[in-house]
Amino acid sequence: MKTSLKLLCGTMLLLVSTCFASEVEIEYYALSGEMKLPFSDAVRVGNMLYLSGKLGNIPGTSQLVEGGIAAETRQTMQNIKTTLEKYGSSMAEVVKCTIFLADIKEWGAMNEVYLTFFPENPPARSALGVNGLALGARTEIECLATANP
Repeated sequence: MKTSLKLLCGTMLLLVSTCFASEVEIEYYALSGEMKLPFSDAVRVGNMLYLSGKLGNIPGTSQLVEGGIAAETRQTMQNIKTTLEKYGSSMAEVVKCTIFLADIKEWGAMNEVYLTFFPENPPARSALGVNGLALGARTEIECLATANP
């Protein structure tokens, strides 16, 4: 009995150590365009995709869309959708978002637009007010999603 238990424990230990010893591939996706910024557009770790925060800028420019928080949120979410699809994921595979708002009082207006991008199974989420965002943006949103290998 002791020998069988030792053999079983040894086998389990070997299986567990093998699972944790396997290397996870990490891919860094550079930002496109001429502007050199100190972060990646996204990073894939195994089947997870980590997006850098997105703003409501017009793609390929540093110009924010006009129209306030609703327009910026819509463009931000469209930029997220484009990035996800570029790297083999989709809005349906988003599992967590963090939302940064220049003015937390705009949470309701942002939320109305945000919800249209997740009609079913909304991801886990955090939202917080901050003291300023890049380019003077009203919102910045970062997401984590599963992705096809």
